[in-house]
Amino acid sequence: MRIGIDGSDANVGGGLAYVMEVLRVVEPLHHGIRSVFFWGGANSLQRIPDRPWLEKVYEPQLDRSFPARRLWQSVTLGKRAQHEGCDLLLCPGASYGGAFRPFVAMSHSFPPFHWANIRRLGVSLGRLSPILVRWYRQRTLKAASGMIYPSGYEARTVGLQIASNTPHAVIPYGVDGDFFAEPRPQRRIENCSNAAPFRILHVSTVTACEYQWRVVEAVARLRREGLPVTLDIVGPAYRPARKRLKRAMGKADPGGMFIRCLGELRHSMLSSVYRHAELFVCGSGCENMPHVLLEAMASGLPIVCSARGALVEMLGKAGLSFEPESSEQMIGAMRELIRSRTRRKEYSALAFRGAGAFRWERCAHDLFSFLAECAAREAENDAFRRISRGWAIPLT
Repeated sequence: MRIGIDGSDANVGGGLAYVMEVLRVVEPLHHGIRSVFFWGGANSLQRIPDRPWLEKVYEPQLDRSFPARRLWQSVTLGKRAQHEGCDLLLCPGASYGGAFRPFVAMSHSFPPFHWANIRRLGVSLGRLSPILVRWYRQRTLKAASGMIYPSGYEARTVGLQIASNTPHAVIPYGVDGDFFAEPRPQRRIENCSNAAPFRILHVSTVTACEYQWRVVEAVARLRREGLPVTLDIVGPAYRPARKRLKRAMGKADPGGMFIRCLGELRHSMLSSVYRHAELFVCGSGCENMPHVLLEAMASGLPIVCSARGALVEMLGKAGLSFEPESSEQMIGAMRELIRSRTRRKEYSALAFRGAGAFRWERCAHDLFSFLAECAAREAENDAFRRISRGWAIPLT
């Protein structure tokens, strides 16, 4: 059996990291898969590991703009997969408009299926984009031979909206081993000071549904109450949300004394950032697979998170939750953990143990098992159709 992987969307960010980690640990021969072909641009091929069963193919068009990559995927990818004799194609980007069959799609971008987030963008080109993405991904998911969701929450939500009977699997992401660290001793807030503050961390892309500015306002409120806390915000930013965040930071901390926006950091630096924090806050209103939450859990941090999406599903009882649009709930949850060293110790231990279920080895095993299952089912269906056509007797 041969599997092809579409690298047109896996060129940067989470999609590339997912494919890179899976190919690093998977053993495809255990699933009856002899070879894997990955078509990608220069950046992705450089980061994808070398494995004896993996054929990495450079496609210059995938180093170009998004329209060029989409054109390559629609016109050229199917020909490449057919030429290599692939039995199935994996599309990590959740969007595929080509003719090759069968293929498996991964639905790992929930906001286009969340109308509340689309409405929040108002009347703008920014609102049109997720609507078009939603339409295109609906077509992809309906045509797929299998769908992979990173959480049960997304499987239920997206599955209901596209009304598809396509076989699916829920396969959460894994967490890099570098992030796993035993929970550290918890300091009493009375022992903290402006010189040695209590450090709060928020990691995510700055978007309209991540509510970073509410976290900023919450930290400023806690400072006014006399709690010596600081906030580090890590992650890339979209322009409108970045402007709103900067306005909130300028109002809450005009001197830049206790709030820092560190921007996007290399993935290799993140484990150190988590280890220097004492409380993790996740304020997202639209998470389908909270990978940063899993990293914080593996890092042994006490956690306060939004009660939306898959966040509570992943965290379980290992932290406190709040309604992200309620500043009072967010502040109350943060205040409660900051003041209680005992509860922080309890929650950090629970979170660390819970993160142990999210390993890349398990993710890779489940993914390739599902791919092999889909390919075998489609081959069986194709054989049945051929036999049926051969046995058909014309009526006279």
